[in-house]
Amino acid sequence: MSISESATCERHLHIILGSSSMARRKILGDMGYEFTIMTADIDEKAIRMDKPEDLVVTLAEAKADAIIARLKTMDQSVEDASSKEPTLLITADTVVVYEGTIREKPSDKKEARHFIKGYSGGQASVVGSVVVSNLTTGKRTRGWDRAEVYFHEIPDEVIDSMVEEEIMLKVAGGLTIEHPLTLPYIDTVVGTYDSVMGLSKSLTEKLIQEAL
Repeated sequence: MSISESATCERHLHIILGSSSMARRKILGDMGYEFTIMTADIDEKAIRMDKPEDLVVTLAEAKADAIIARLKTMDQSVEDASSKEPTLLITADTVVVYEGTIREKPSDKKEARHFIKGYSGGQASVVGSVVVSNLTTGKRTRGWDRAEVYFHEIPDEVIDSMVEEEIMLKVAGGLTIEHPLTLPYIDTVVGTYDSVMGLSKSLTEKLIQEAL
């Protein structure tokens, strides 16, 4: 039994994942947690920070605040929804840093091609945050981690195929290392794959336990 499964058994939790990311859903499910989904409608471009670590934490907190505000306008308040069992809201954000520049989701296929072409034979950093908000107590925990991804040379025809996959437009830096087109061209990952995919298991587990 995993740490998360043990924690779930010991204490009934209601978990809300504040993300539409399929990768984050899979990772959290693999950790042994059951959860519901809510998404935040925020203008991410309106939030700017110089440091990627500050940016991802601030964005994840803004997502949490937006979802909590939505809960408060629904039929039952956050407190009512949380009265029977502890309710945790998990939000996250990820950016890619390439040659010192923060990369978020590509704005179009042209930018996605530019991003991926730059990775060919090179390296990029992935900085991801996790914020856990305890809706029962109001306690919030937060953190970030970083992973380094090194790439083999990616042929132009493969890059063209990657760009045609619209999922590349929906992820930070146009980078999805788990995609069948991308995976063969990953040389080394310094860090964890789940962190690169958008939700660090170890960080998430740590923050959940701290938020309870």
